Amino acid sequence: MKAALLAALSLALCACSQPTDAQPAAAAPATFPKPDRPVADIVSPVWSSGPDRDKADENGQLVRGLGIRAGMAVADIGAGSGYHTIRLSPVVGPKGRVYAQDIMVDYLADLKAEVARRGLTNVELVVGTPDDPRLPAPVDRAVLVHMYHEVESPYALLWNLAGSLKLGARVGVIDLDRPTPRHGTPPALLKCEFEAVGYRQVGFTALKGGGGYLAVFEPPAPGRRPEPGAIRPCRA
Repeated sequence: MKAALLAALSLALCACSQPTDAQPAAAAPATFPKPDRPVADIVSPVWSSGPDRDKADENGQLVRGLGIRAGMAVADIGAGSGYHTIRLSPVVGPKGRVYAQDIMVDYLADLKAEVARRGLTNVELVVGTPDDPRLPAPVDRAVLVHMYHEVESPYALLWNLAGSLKLGARVGVIDLDRPTPRHGTPPALLKCEFEAVGYRQVGFTALKGGGGYLAVFEPPAPGRRPEPGAIRPCRA
């Protein structure tokens, strides 16, 4: 029964998450380089307990660091259990939108139930792929929290994400400063991989409470993304 529900959810979400006419078509995944470093396994929809993260004010630090405010459209890439999705919903308010995106359909099925239970009408669930977030509309902010090290195709994902970012948008990454096999991303490697796709780092802060760091990036200007075949992978 659960398998049938998950299949139905996947079909429904994929149908509503196709790029609009205003968005550029995604490049074929095979044209992008693979990362020259290990990719961590996806092991859980939850990075750590909610109370620990609340005590450290992780979401507040993310909101302030990215300047997220009412009326914005925000993509929670790799939303998992929806820790940040649920907390971003009241921040952007009824005129804003939160796109809870993940490649794990079962995670989204659980999050869909939680969103419904809380009555969060400004949250939309999106099924992506390892190389394309497949956002249904442009966003003002995108966040990737404790999951970048699990991205199989970082160059393709970042390239395709850039096509869904509004003018003046920002991308925020929260991660730990440790090797990718240990579920973290060294800041220099993160900066290099983003810059390889045309992004520019505009902010970096250590999070209070031991939750790692927040790195903020400006996306490439329209028409300034490198051709996929010209991207060179960074060494770990």
